[in-house]
Amino acid sequence: MTTNRGTLSMVTRVAAAVAGVAILAGCSSAGSASSAGETASGPTETAVASSTSNGGTSADRADSDVEAANKKTVLTLIEDVFPDPASASAKTEADAVVAPDAVAHGAGLAAGPDGLLDQFAATHTRVANAQAVVKHEAADGDLVAVHWQVASDPNDERSGEAAVDLFRVTDGTIVERWSFSQPIPTGTPASGNTNTMFSDLYANAAEPGSVTEAQEESNRTFAVDAYNTLFRDQDVSVLDTSFDPNYLQHNSVAPNGTAALKGFFSGSATFPPQESSISLSDGDLVWTFSQSAGATASDPFLAADIFRVDDKLIREHWDVVPTS
Repeated sequence: MTTNRGTLSMVTRVAAAVAGVAILAGCSSAGSASSAGETASGPTETAVASSTSNGGTSADRADSDVEAANKKTVLTLIEDVFPDPASASAKTEADAVVAPDAVAHGAGLAAGPDGLLDQFAATHTRVANAQAVVKHEAADGDLVAVHWQVASDPNDERSGEAAVDLFRVTDGTIVERWSFSQPIPTGTPASGNTNTMFSDLYANAAEPGSVTEAQEESNRTFAVDAYNTLFRDQDVSVLDTSFDPNYLQHNSVAPNGTAALKGFFSGSATFPPQESSISLSDGDLVWTFSQSAGATASDPFLAADIFRVDDKLIREHWDVVPTS
């Protein structure tokens, strides 16, 4: 594993004609390698699909020691298991780390360690000589999220698939997981946005370890409120108060800045309200996992979004949006 620093498809997240909406909720995708839809092994209310008030966890978000251990568990699992998921050593490690009844959320995914191994094996079938390249990771409470690229050439950010996987870790064991992936768009984007889906471009990005737990929580609630205000309440004024007008966009269907979203919301297109159901914050990055407003545990998740927050403004955005 290479480690770097770091629709309801909204009619399906609205095609390129209304590409502005992609700025936050990643409202476009050329396809899906692993759709984050219904729970493959049966929904449970502990999936917190309707727990928008606590961001998907009742665990202590201020326990940095537990968070570091949880992150190590997940990153080690990916590093050791993904390269050869059919090997005996991979199965041994997956059995040791993933609970036998670990719930899996995503179309076609199965529960437990075998489900994870099958997911990784399917990825190798889709992407020849697949390597896992972790771009961003986060741990908050009992949640761990990983933003990664699957590619034959780990030096080429414009090839392969983009993925975000979310894990719930209890006492060192993965008990629940969600998976989002999509093919990386190729060719020249109509939007003119040539940023990759993974690069870090904000000049004042926080150094690792420089953001306090208290500031992380403040960033989380700030970004979630901004997301919900725009996509649930559909109040476009939040773009002028919570976003850098020139914020950096890593979804190729929309250019940098807030103008594209303003144009979308001032147009005639409409879409069902959606909101953040699960969220976590680590460093200056906030991760949100969205569903339609008022969703239940068995309802599909729409997208994984990552926001860089600095000085009470959203400065940069990444997403992974599977197609329903």
